[in-house]
Amino acid sequence: MRSPALVSSAAAPVLLIGGWLLAESRQPPAFDPLRDAISDLAALDAADRHIMTAALLGVGLAHLVTAFGLTEVSRAGRLLIAVGGIATVLVGAFPLPAHGGGSAAHTAAATVAFTALAVWPFTGGSRTTVLQEPATIIAGTVLLSLAVWFAFTLRLGGPLGLAERTAAAAQAIWPFIVAVTIHAGREQPERTGRAAPPKRSIG
Repeated sequence: MRSPALVSSAAAPVLLIGGWLLAESRQPPAFDPLRDAISDLAALDAADRHIMTAALLGVGLAHLVTAFGLTEVSRAGRLLIAVGGIATVLVGAFPLPAHGGGSAAHTAAATVAFTALAVWPFTGGSRTTVLQEPATIIAGTVLLSLAVWFAFTLRLGGPLGLAERTAAAAQAIWPFIVAVTIHAGREQPERTGRAAPPKRSIG
């Protein structure tokens, strides 16, 4: 693992959660984070929309750095993280229009981002001893289930804001958990004087 991945993977959830909390504080009282989407914070008619736009761009770039640096992760997994990062940048670049309504480009980018960042844990192939297959399968199942919950609230109604924030936060945090686990697995053999296990791919 390249060292920037540890920093970038930590930056993604900080930028995402910190961005939406700061942006929410600038919205009128009618804004409801349990009901209203993250994208509403960067819509063309949102108050101080640049806050959430900058946060989305930062999260996307952080995912790109993480994809480059997580060398123990399978190539397919790293590619999906990168795709998720690019799509997140596009989510910020194609904001929702003013006064409600949708945007085909925005919706497509958000769909790709949520899908790529939900399924990448399933792509690991062989895995290192520091992060075993059951953990990655469980993580992938949780991330995908949260993304499906968000999709259902879009179609059928419900706490859209809560579902989106839960899914997005979990997707941003998992690469950090992977990076920390890999880093800890490397540090332990150095402290005990044993050789580190050979690199393999994880999801």
